[in-house]
Amino acid sequence: MNSNNLLLIDGHSMAFRSFFALPAQSFRTPQGTYTNAVHGFLSTLLRLIKDYDPSHIAVAFDLPGGTFRTREFPEYKGGRKATPEEFKGQISLIQELLDTIGISWLTVEDYEADDIVATLANKGAAQGMRVYIASGDKDSYQLVNGDVSVLYPMPRSQMLLMTPEVVEQRTMVPPTLYSDLAALVGEGADNIPGVPGVGPKTAVKWIKKYGDLEGILEHADEISGKVGEALRAHLDQVRLNRKLNDLVRDLPIGEDFDEFTPRGVDRKAFHELCDALDFSSLRSRVLNELNVKSDSGDQDTCDTIDASRSTKLVDGALADFLTSLSTTSGLYVDGDFAPGKGTVRRFSISDDSGKTYTSDLSALNDTDKSSLRAWLADDSKKKVVFGAKGIAHAWNGVGFGFFGVQTDVELQAYLLHPDQRKYDFSELVQRYLAIDLVEQADDSLGITLNGELLADNISQKSVAILDLADRFSAEMKKQAMTDEILNLELKVSQVLFDMENRGIAVDTDRLNELIEEFSARVDHAAQRAFMAIGDYSVNLSSPKQLQGVLFDRLNLPKTKKTKSGYTTNADALAELLVKIDSREDDDAQMGKAFLTALLDHRDAVKLLQSVEGLAKSIQDDGRIHTTYQQTVAATGRLSSTDPNLQNIHARTEEGQQIREVFVPGEGFDSLMTADYSQIEMRLMAHLSEDQALIDAFNAGADLHSFVASRVFNVPEDQVTPAQRSKIKAMSYGLVYGLSAYGLSAQLHVSVPEASRLMEGYFSRFGKVKEYLDSVVETARKLGYTETIRGRRRYLPELTSSNRQLREATERMALNAPIQGSAADLIKAAMLDVENALTETGLKSRILLQVHDELILEILDSEADKVEKIVREKMGSAEKLSIPLSVGVGTGKSWRAAAH
Repeated sequence: MNSNNLLLIDGHSMAFRSFFALPAQSFRTPQGTYTNAVHGFLSTLLRLIKDYDPSHIAVAFDLPGGTFRTREFPEYKGGRKATPEEFKGQISLIQELLDTIGISWLTVEDYEADDIVATLANKGAAQGMRVYIASGDKDSYQLVNGDVSVLYPMPRSQMLLMTPEVVEQRTMVPPTLYSDLAALVGEGADNIPGVPGVGPKTAVKWIKKYGDLEGILEHADEISGKVGEALRAHLDQVRLNRKLNDLVRDLPIGEDFDEFTPRGVDRKAFHELCDALDFSSLRSRVLNELNVKSDSGDQDTCDTIDASRSTKLVDGALADFLTSLSTTSGLYVDGDFAPGKGTVRRFSISDDSGKTYTSDLSALNDTDKSSLRAWLADDSKKKVVFGAKGIAHAWNGVGFGFFGVQTDVELQAYLLHPDQRKYDFSELVQRYLAIDLVEQADDSLGITLNGELLADNISQKSVAILDLADRFSAEMKKQAMTDEILNLELKVSQVLFDMENRGIAVDTDRLNELIEEFSARVDHAAQRAFMAIGDYSVNLSSPKQLQGVLFDRLNLPKTKKTKSGYTTNADALAELLVKIDSREDDDAQMGKAFLTALLDHRDAVKLLQSVEGLAKSIQDDGRIHTTYQQTVAATGRLSSTDPNLQNIHARTEEGQQIREVFVPGEGFDSLMTADYSQIEMRLMAHLSEDQALIDAFNAGADLHSFVASRVFNVPEDQVTPAQRSKIKAMSYGLVYGLSAYGLSAQLHVSVPEASRLMEGYFSRFGKVKEYLDSVVETARKLGYTETIRGRRRYLPELTSSNRQLREATERMALNAPIQGSAADLIKAAMLDVENALTETGLKSRILLQVHDELILEILDSEADKVEKIVREKMGSAEKLSIPLSVGVGTGKSWRAAAH
């Protein structure tokens, strides 16, 4: 280490930056402890140590409560959002971690971390040290001089080295005058108000003319115009601002700088903490980069996979490189991944030794392109990728086939952590490999690290893909997860690529008719709303204007209060309409008419936006190519986007009208739909082993009438539609963890009546109650739920001390096994149908999957064969104790194919 470098860190600033840079859900231990701020903090610390080689390090933290500044100005730092729940507790973990790796940290009563940093920077520079301050607080600019630099965090994990020249370039004043500038313009982060109307340009102009803040204040009477008046009206505030932002540089600390010399890692305490925080790669990185030795003098090691293979770039012919590959390769692609719009700009291929070939696709000669085409299409050349389906679209868009995926790292991450919802590659690499994949810098920003623009790292990414795959494979084995569920998802990814690539044809004439119909509906509803209140100037999309109409002009009961006033969302307005329904006064009558029209207008706008979105999504082939998201729903269900074709509901007339626009394309005759009947209820019967439900299904009875007859003690043929409807809602509600309160709201009955319904159900179907109770208790013990095929959902909040969070998680636990098993079942059925269609040489094909339904494009001449395949494969996709019922329909549109 350099004997003259002092690294000072504003601990809270770095911790908050790390917290917001890394998603909390992606950094959580199996016990539910959030670690994103800890992880990011330590990773940044290691990078700073590597880049600046400090001989002395000190981390400063704020203490809870106020300081001398809040006594001077109570509004100081007021108005900040409440500390996120996920952040709470991470500062103490960071401090504990610093203790274990021998880095000093300190606090000072009544002072901020900024003041500690300023004092130590002043003393360190006086002792001839080169001082680096890592802080995201602009107040630190005032400390910069020839001996002191600020390392200011920038986007994409970069740190900007702030020298006096850089400070002046960014602020237009030298560091010594930054506090004067801030006193005039204020500081939003600290809630320090500036002079109204005075921005940086005006303040800089004054500073240049009068020398500094004192000069400006002495000549305040000479400054003309409104800004001059504003300055004179706020002289006291400006003086206070200057006092508040001036950092204290003489605290009674740092008398012996030896205390800031790193003490080395306390290996036992460090390993124990890493175990608790689930830090494996970061543990290895600390031990490697801090060069920790064991008692025997050997490098300290732990049972982890190496953080990353080293990257060895190769040049020459791509054809020669591909020939040399004898093992599984990592492939990373930079491009566009949308179906029908795929492109490849750059790509990188790595072998397991870290040897890497990286190139722009456009830079390849014909020989290399031919070799690349053959390698990509060769199913025996195994590739490890991140997001296989999107990569297949990228290569397909430039005319290359893509086969031979051995594993998909994104799918592995999803199966291990299904509640994450978002799987960013760089974040996964940092979390599991402890590597900062700093993105290529934007030259226009001039962002540098040690004087050089940061380099592109696509080569490192292709190597990291292999390391992540190893890490996730080991983790899946550790958790006893079988390969079955990963293999299912890999095969589903391949079929989804084909489905997305096929798209679905659209009757544009019918679609344009709907656009006109829904547009007229929007206009008609708007006219009714305007007529109801006699005012055509109201913007029906403006919450503020609607608040004025509803609560000021019509004096209707107030809805829930929000930051922007009383809410005007659809649910609140529907409740308001119910509240005033019995009133006969003029305001209420006008309010009913206005609210009814307004809600109709909102529904019409949504419909219009939906069909307009479909029209915009039609590609040059006259078809819509949706994208299926395979890693979003924690239960395993697929979701559809760009556009969403899974939210076109068959239950409404409008949804059915929209389904009319989807038709067979050229070369095909009809659409076929095939779906499961009551799949969740059948899974409930199977999993609960309730004999009464099993007998009902095996006998082919109407399930909801059968259950209603037992709950209400009436013969099945005397069950009323209302009774059947209530039982149906409750049965499905149980699958989703519905409480008596939730059921009462859904059925519009009292909570006691809802409770009686549930009690009556459970008294007749006791095994269902036993099963639901066991699901939660088993999940609480194991920490996860599991589907029939082994898909897990980890739920650490089941043991949370927060009652609301715990109860919400219990509902998730009830839902996950049944909905997850249903998701697995339809995926398996889709694969079986696709394979059977291919094996029999039929032209008919699957286009869409909408929850429990498949939509196929068929030849009428193949209809009987296709229906036989669909019924057989869907009916046998999973062996249950009751039969799977499959409904099939055929027609000239999606709507007409309904059965």
